[in-house]
Amino acid sequence: MAEVAYTRIVAEVKRRIEAGELRPGDRVPSARAITREFGVAIATATKAHAVLRDEGLTVARPGVGTVVAGPAPRRDTDLGLDRIVAAATAVADRFGMAELSMRRIATDLGVATMSLYRHVPSREDLEVAMIDAALGELRVPPRYTGDWRADLEQCGRVMWELFQRHPWLGATMSLTRPQLSLNGMRLGEWVMGSLGPTGLAASDRMLVQVLLFSFVRGVAEAIQPEAEAMRDTGMTGDEWMETQEATFHRFVAEHPSPTYEELFLRTPDFEFDLDVLFEFGLARFLDGIGVWVGRRGCG
Repeated sequence: MAEVAYTRIVAEVKRRIEAGELRPGDRVPSARAITREFGVAIATATKAHAVLRDEGLTVARPGVGTVVAGPAPRRDTDLGLDRIVAAATAVADRFGMAELSMRRIATDLGVATMSLYRHVPSREDLEVAMIDAALGELRVPPRYTGDWRADLEQCGRVMWELFQRHPWLGATMSLTRPQLSLNGMRLGEWVMGSLGPTGLAASDRMLVQVLLFSFVRGVAEAIQPEAEAMRDTGMTGDEWMETQEATFHRFVAEHPSPTYEELFLRTPDFEFDLDVLFEFGLARFLDGIGVWVGRRGCG
């Protein structure tokens, strides 16, 4: 109940700001005033205040209290969902989803934070819009080749390119609670359609589509942490590995492992990065599907 209560309070304060009942610089009801008005515990009122501050809607002013933040919202007839999504995507591409906030988007666009909520009701809605816009960038052929493996492979590659272009995408999309996206549905339909020559039932084609997405997404989830590590260290993955080479050789020597010794001490041309892992995994995935399709006597 406390969770529902604090969100209700936040929504009501947002409504008052949007309606002009509370203007920039006006005091927001104190935590104690909120407990009286809404009949909630002080902890719930305090949490509502914290959410409003985190979203950039209010600020605490010493000697005054909590007030509505920012200058008076200026009208921006060009502001719309597409601009908001583009600005949000630019932040996420460069800094990751952890650095994305409605306040930051508003600052980049030069508008009041509250003006964003006229076009996107919540952070969750914004993420769905970002996902849909990103998936809309996918370019798959308008026609199938008739070779299900070639079509499926090409789709896997364009998905991989998309996840590389938007490192936040893999970790943001949910497998078990998929976000409703028109472009996501179109992609799934294209993948399942490519399996038409196999004669597989729709349920089987759906499972193959989900597994292909899961594989590409699983490898892609390492892209964002690697990008963050590069920003933090100033080194690429290969450069970092070079700095660790002596330490790794010493570790292997102290803890003998024939296979690792063969790989890293006696195989100087062995390469391992996300692209190598993707290529190997995609090929083996398609090999496995091919064997399975063959055993079922499909095309």
